[in-house]
Amino acid sequence: AEGDSRKLRLELRALADVGLFGLPNAGKSTLIRAVSAARPKVADYPFTTLAPNLGVVRTDERRSFVVADIPGLIEGAADGAGLGHQFLRHLQRTRLLLHVVDILPPDPDANPVKDARAIANELKRYDESLFTKERWLVINKIDLLETSVRDKTVKAFVRALKWKGPVFAIAAVSGDGCRALTYAIQDWLD
Repeated sequence: AEGDSRKLRLELRALADVGLFGLPNAGKSTLIRAVSAARPKVADYPFTTLAPNLGVVRTDERRSFVVADIPGLIEGAADGAGLGHQFLRHLQRTRLLLHVVDILPPDPDANPVKDARAIANELKRYDESLFTKERWLVINKIDLLETSVRDKTVKAFVRALKWKGPVFAIAAVSGDGCRALTYAIQDWLD
């Protein structure tokens, strides 16, 4: 007798402890460069990243975690807009999500609060369990703000977003605030 034959389609998902998500150009690749030895391509145009970048973050000789930089999400990603589905599925196997937001987008008409809400909504539309997963807000590019208004701008953003979870204000390009973020992540994962 002949044996059974079967066609299988296997899907590989990035396996990481922490997943970064946000709009294109929010600074996800720059953040991964700042905290790990990974060297993703960084450029100032959207969709530089087309596949997840993985980086290992060492907090001391015995402790580390893996972070995945998921390519920029756009509104409609849950419907497959852009490469939405390919990106969103990689977030499903992470334990912690970091929503990376550009506090001062170059487009003068951009509304970072509205955009942050729209991207979080894509998680919910794609998979409710993604939306309810532990999620932290990482406000990036604070180096573009005058020192005197940084705290006020960050607080105003958090208030407007009605965000209740953990918040970290960083400048990934200089590494400012990244150490505190990585140690908080390690403590949470442990």
